[in-house]
Order: sequence, then C-alpha cells, then structure tokens
Amino acid sequence: MRITLFQVDEANTLLAVVRPLLERLRKRKLAFDRMETRHAVLRMAAQGAAEANPDAVELRVFLDKRARLARVIGRGIAELTELGVLVRDLDTGLCDFYALKGDRLVFLCWRADEPEIAHWHALDAGYSGRRPLKNAELG
Repeated sequence: MRITLFQVDEANTLLAVVRPLLERLRKRKLAFDRMETRHAVLRMAAQGAAEANPDAVELRVFLDKRARLARVIGRGIAELTELGVLVRDLDTGLCDFYALKGDRLVFLCWRADEPEIAHWHALDAGYSGRRPLKNAELG
C-alpha cells in the first residue's frame, strides 16, 4: 500500500472530492445493512427448498444483488484509498489521512459531520485518542 502524506490544508482541500464519494458510499452501506433482515427471512424460507422453488429463486437473485452492492462499496472504498484516505467507519463517515507530526507518522482524523479536519491522533490511538489540531505543529 502506498502512503500519501498530507498537510492539513491539502487534506481539507481534498474533502471537496472525498465528501460526495463518502456520502454515496454511506447511503449504499445503509442499503446493504437494510438488506440483512430480508436476507434472514429469505434464507429461512428457502431452507431445504428445491432449486426451482420461488423462495429459492428469490434468494439467489437477492444474493446476487447483494454481492453486486458489496462490490460497488468495495470499489468506492478502494477509490478513496487511492486518494490516500483510510475509511475507518462508513456508518459515521470516519476517515484518516496520513500526516507527519515532526518526524512521527500520525493520522489527521475527520468525520463526515465535521466541516473540516480539526483533529489528529497517533497511529495506534484511534478515534478515542483524537486531539485538536490547534498548536499540534503538524507538517
């Protein structure tokens, strides 16, 4: 994996591209999650059914549709990764961008409901370790 290092202003500028891509992905993920209930019902209905049974046929069609949606979501995440963005949680829209704090590799941390990147954290700290960017001396 290629690591792209961002200055805070570069990452904030990239949000103009990231935000709409991420929002589409979040909507698709929500649709995927909603499919889970239908999947459970169809799986029970088709259990032990012959291949030609309408429930079994519907389950196969459903699983194909679900797999296509999963591939679309995967491609979207890959597209963001290519831009240097690490998608951490689609439900909240949590993303990280690699940056330097002195000679230390850190993450700029952004969530979709935030207007701009205003936090950072150590690579091993995660969301709970977020610190404000003010006076952080990030490069």
